Amino acid sequence: MKKVAVIMGSDSDLPVVAKAVSELKAYGVPYECRIMSAHRTPSTACDFATDAREQGFGAIICAAGMAAHLAGVIAGHTTLPVIGIPMRSAALDGMDALLSTVMMPPGVPVATVGIDGAKNAALLAIQILAVSDEELAAKLTEAKKKMAKTVAEKDRALQEKLEDL
Repeated sequence: MKKVAVIMGSDSDLPVVAKAVSELKAYGVPYECRIMSAHRTPSTACDFATDAREQGFGAIICAAGMAAHLAGVIAGHTTLPVIGIPMRSAALDGMDALLSTVMMPPGVPVATVGIDGAKNAALLAIQILAVSDEELAAKLTEAKKKMAKTVAEKDRALQEKLEDL
């Protein structure tokens, strides 16, 4: 099975990124978690991205706030799918990171989840890997069924409450 790289721009991103790591673990997807900066360690980020496919990665998740160039720098140096997690910041509440992550030039795509959307980033990476991994695909199918069952149970409970009004 291919690995997923989870890269964060700072150790302060870990509380959010931990949700992605937990999801990857729950699905049994191997991962590596690293800290790299598009601005402070650009050579390290570029070298990692350039070699990622040969290192056994199938997708890369990048979490960054403020200028949030990490996902774009990584995407510019690999042909692997890159998923950006814009991180909430004090100054603009994450809108700066969202716009920096989603506004990529033609030819350098970055799939972008919502602000602090680490769980969805992991699920998207898992779905990408599941294209060629039937075991992962089956796990995702089961998870979707469980979600649907939970919603149906909540709807039944709502209908019962409404009857009592």
